Amino acid sequence: MTIFPAIDLKDGKAVRLTKGAMESAKIYSDTPWELVKTFEEMGAKWVHLVDLNGAFAGEPKNLEQIRAIRENCNVKLQLGGGIRDEATIQRYLELGIDRLILGSIALRDPEFVKTMAAKYPIVVGIDAIDGYVAVEGWGEVSTMKATDLARAFADAGVEAIICTDVGRDGTLSGVNVDFTLDIARASGIPTIASGGVKDGSDIEALLKSGEVSGVIVGKAFYEGRIDLKHFL
Repeated sequence: MTIFPAIDLKDGKAVRLTKGAMESAKIYSDTPWELVKTFEEMGAKWVHLVDLNGAFAGEPKNLEQIRAIRENCNVKLQLGGGIRDEATIQRYLELGIDRLILGSIALRDPEFVKTMAAKYPIVVGIDAIDGYVAVEGWGEVSTMKATDLARAFADAGVEAIICTDVGRDGTLSGVNVDFTLDIARASGIPTIASGGVKDGSDIEALLKSGEVSGVIVGKAFYEGRIDLKHFL
């Protein structure tokens, strides 16, 4: 199982949110690339990046910081937030991003995502509130069940699905193992858990399941609740 240390980018800084609320942002670094370098030195193979401003704007908003991360660090990078068209995908790949996360567009235009997945390294991000897909920076909840959306991408060629229980994200209340397993079983493709990781016991629970391919760790690291080096 791959551990993905996470960095959310807001106004050029590395932050973490609580339940996706932008006003809850807590700044952890003014120089995000140095934080990524720390993860690299710990042994991380991947780092998970989100352009929070981009998620709301629908277009890249933290390019300067993303470029600095790529130029200064050698880890693999997966990036999401506001990626809505092929030109943006190509731009990020040219920048050196290893794979891209398509979230809101996966609900709005699944055929576009399938077309992109046939050409580029694509991950689908499925974020849910009470089991239903949330989009547009989690500001809008759809009538689509997260498991139904996951099932729609079962044979689409995407590299993985990242599933986030928004109600737990940034709360240190524990990862939703059952929700993650439901997504993994519905899609039949590698599934990465996200949202609410509180400590090492969550990682152990996901490992024990044997059905989860990765987990994203954010606030638990920043608040000193988990020793990432033990798991990387």
